[in-house]
Amino acid sequence: MKVGIDITSLLYNRGVSRYTANLVRALNQQSGVSISLYGSTFSQQTRLRSLTQQLGPVSQTIIQPYGPKLQNLLWNWLRFNPIQKVLPKIDVFHSWDWIQPPDRNLPLVSTIHDLAILRYPETAHPEVLKMHQRAWKRLKDQEAEIIAVSRSTKKDIVEFLEINPQKIHVIYEALPTEMRQISEQMVEETYLQLKTKLELPEKYALFVGTREPRKNLIRLIEAWLPLATELHLVIVGEKGWDETSSPTLQKALNHPHLHFLDRVNDQELVVIYSEATVFVYPCLYEGFGLPILEAFYHGVPVVTSNVSAMVEVAGNAAELIDPLSVESLRSGIEKILNERLSDQQKRLQRMVIRLQMFDWNRVAKDTVGVYQRALEERQ
Repeated sequence: MKVGIDITSLLYNRGVSRYTANLVRALNQQSGVSISLYGSTFSQQTRLRSLTQQLGPVSQTIIQPYGPKLQNLLWNWLRFNPIQKVLPKIDVFHSWDWIQPPDRNLPLVSTIHDLAILRYPETAHPEVLKMHQRAWKRLKDQEAEIIAVSRSTKKDIVEFLEINPQKIHVIYEALPTEMRQISEQMVEETYLQLKTKLELPEKYALFVGTREPRKNLIRLIEAWLPLATELHLVIVGEKGWDETSSPTLQKALNHPHLHFLDRVNDQELVVIYSEATVFVYPCLYEGFGLPILEAFYHGVPVVTSNVSAMVEVAGNAAELIDPLSVESLRSGIEKILNERLSDQQKRLQRMVIRLQMFDWNRVAKDTVGVYQRALEERQ
């Protein structure tokens, strides 16, 4: 089977980037599958090509000099530059839900990670939302096979996009191999140097993610403030909302035990996870919730929301809370802080078991099954 994959998302250094990279590497281990890569960027062709070289051997790599706006015009509006002209020998094409090729007869598979942009349209740029809407319509019209990264995401796809449930296949993500490799290869000297550089407090609750409304950080801070004398709060992630808009946040911004770290590199993130006392992820909505697995991997107990995909990922290994209740959130953190040693050990065992349930080889095998279904549907 000859598969083409759009790897343009590698440029954006987000969850979809890690998904794409790990999927390609895992597919390379599947027998009978030949991978061809396609990307489009005007100004970062060299960087994208460098990133593709880290994915292992592939049949070919084609990178076209089209930026997002031009690619949107060519594919979504003019229906020009079909992928079969660029990669004429492929049997199926795996796109991402940002943009879809104009080909009418090529079997198409696309992964949808979440529909936060529809649940929280106020956080989306109008042009980005418009691009997604045209791409989703194309997927529906094309009768593409859709991969959803959780049952929660599948439910949202049916509700918001009205796509036939039989065309949607739930395939969970897994812990990025990059994190495991960095952690295993880091020497003690480097670890201690990074710990000193980051000036991490001795005891802290940790949050990792873009700072935007659905991450529920205002309630997190409200829940943490009464505990601030015994536990610092470290928030890692790029700013995604107006920090001046919340009185709670304004009051807490100068608190000596509240720490904001913007973007950190992968090595730094490993150290930050490893040193945390508890990982708190009280989001209002997630399509998957990868940071939960990252915390599990580093042996950090997790407090997370009892909604959407977070329940599917965390299972019985995390403390589940009501994300709309500050009291529930604070109670979850306190339970972790006061947990007996025997209960800590049992929780750690559940975390290890839970982590093993998410595996990239399984992701690749199930994804190949979706490719095969896409081919059969076209015959």
